[in-house]
Amino acid sequence: MDAVLSSSTWIWRDAITAVFWLAVAALVIGTARRAALWRTGRAATVAWSGLLAIPKRYFVDLHHVVAREPAVARAHVAVGGGAIACLLLVALNDGLRLRWPVLDMALVACAGVMLVGAVLMAQRRRQPQVAARVSRGPWQRLPWTLGLGAVGLLALAAAALWHDSIAPWWAALCVLALGVGAAELALGIGLAGPMKHAVAGLLHLGLHPRPERFGDQPVGPAAQRSASALQPVALGQDLPGAAKPADLPWNRLLSFDACVQCGKCEAACPAFAAGQPLNPKKLVQDLVSGMAGTGDAQYAGNPYPGREIGRHAGAPDQAVVPGLIEAETLWSCTTCRACVQACPMLIEHVDLVVDLRRHLTLVGGTVPNKGNEVLAALRETDTQGRYPLAARHHWASDLGLPVLDASPSTATRTEWLLLAGEAGFDLRGQKTLRALVSALKAGGVVPALLGALETDCGDVARRLGDEAGYQRLARQLIATLQAHPAAHLVTADPHLLHALRNEYPLLDEAWARRLASGQTRVWHHTELLADLLERGRLQPRPADGRTPPRVTLHDPCYLGRYNGQTEAPRRALKAIGIPIVEMERCGQNARCCGGGGGAPMTDIPGQRRIPDLRMDDARATGADVVAVACPQCTAMLEGVTGKRPEVLDVAELVARAVQAPGARPQTPAVEKQA
Repeated sequence: MDAVLSSSTWIWRDAITAVFWLAVAALVIGTARRAALWRTGRAATVAWSGLLAIPKRYFVDLHHVVAREPAVARAHVAVGGGAIACLLLVALNDGLRLRWPVLDMALVACAGVMLVGAVLMAQRRRQPQVAARVSRGPWQRLPWTLGLGAVGLLALAAAALWHDSIAPWWAALCVLALGVGAAELALGIGLAGPMKHAVAGLLHLGLHPRPERFGDQPVGPAAQRSASALQPVALGQDLPGAAKPADLPWNRLLSFDACVQCGKCEAACPAFAAGQPLNPKKLVQDLVSGMAGTGDAQYAGNPYPGREIGRHAGAPDQAVVPGLIEAETLWSCTTCRACVQACPMLIEHVDLVVDLRRHLTLVGGTVPNKGNEVLAALRETDTQGRYPLAARHHWASDLGLPVLDASPSTATRTEWLLLAGEAGFDLRGQKTLRALVSALKAGGVVPALLGALETDCGDVARRLGDEAGYQRLARQLIATLQAHPAAHLVTADPHLLHALRNEYPLLDEAWARRLASGQTRVWHHTELLADLLERGRLQPRPADGRTPPRVTLHDPCYLGRYNGQTEAPRRALKAIGIPIVEMERCGQNARCCGGGGGAPMTDIPGQRRIPDLRMDDARATGADVVAVACPQCTAMLEGVTGKRPEVLDVAELVARAVQAPGARPQTPAVEKQA
């Protein structure tokens, strides 16, 4: 074909070659400039082999999230896949000057696919719900510039196939259109444009701060670690936490550049919906500004509710609070991980919040409202409310449950051990615990109690930034549980469950080995109740002819998103004949009750309360009862005023529905050992 091409055709084909290599040079220089900003962060241990896993992580893990919206997934595959294919074909056809007709034919097809994807993305941005959360400015421009580049490439490739030469003015227009698209792609990372996410996003997948999200695990006793557990922090050298962007690991800074400002995190965030001064998208963008030494004046998305844009700036070595972010923004977070679960780029917002909180707490001691009081109470009494430890089990004094001997000279092995958590001090929580014990006894399980030996698990201390307090409490409770080994641990508190199951193994190798070997199994109470019902150990009473209540289920964040367990409460309710009317946001997508992350203690005001929003979700179903599976969820939802459904724990519903224990033999709770 080269032999018959006219001189004008050679000119525009050479122009494409020039555009391609200029774009490659701009991309390399821009990536180097951005990498220099990432390197301002502190050192991080990364598995560089993760770079080889990028294709799998992109096509499987990332698209598993994107595919929750099938239309978005199809559009992204079209525009992203088409662009990558076009780049490869242009590299061969014009970058290497092969100029084969078969490559031109492939370019026509791939550019057409890319154009269709760009049109779909542009149409989607016109939907009111999407337009309300996607950042404006360059992000609204992006589908049009990419589409224009696809049009130019399509026209040039088609002209090369069907014409020996094209008019110079037409070729110039096509090359100009192609140049616009190439500039968006190539200059995006160097100029911090939208397309920086393409390079940063791929590197982020390969060098992710949490490789366990992709099934990659470290070697050792803690190998099966949870993708939602906070990682251990070394104490005794530097103060844990981050005060400035440069205190964060460099691959965390890299991850912030992967943000596509789609706003899915802000749409999922309960604090943002309640009008508290938090928007996860802007939080990430503020760190991008701090990393680059700029401010938020160019930010084109939704602000923190009640806060103006353009008043904050920072630099890698300047304090994040209050230069970039106000402290109230960090204390508004409930650590529910709804933002993390919604993020299509797999960014870890909660890790950032807790890291920044650690500095505020351990260095400044600036936890607002009742937060400092709770941390002081934990340090002084090992309880959040300054209660005597023995009072944690007063609710069970008439239930005949064995209480473990505190004498160090007596070793005990327990089959079933019930950990009450902070619910043991709360009248409403005690009601749930009594119902649970009643149901377990009906199923032939008599759990033992730790009595005055049970101390706080440290979850609230850790989420409020007191890492030192958390580690002290965690090691203390681990030592108690190892001194009184149990085959089965049961708790009605998902926060305590998460600590026992996922965070303690990262802190103590012996505990990790105990769980990994099966010597001890940790149960959430809904998992155990569902198991007893399905195995016939618990028998529901015969139906009495009355219509069962209309029940909707609220999924606790620390059971669902943190531990991936959304079916156990549903299985338990189904087994006792209660159909569930699901809320619009349920399962992994459930809205937070507002009770996690120490939020009830920090109590940052907003336009509404988060539990009020969640109760609105429940009211919309027309349910008579909201079933819950967490004492904190119970407290938050029962605090909603006005006409509302009754709030009952799954254990209470099961206890009402099952037959009382008859002559069924019961499992011994405690065996004395020499």
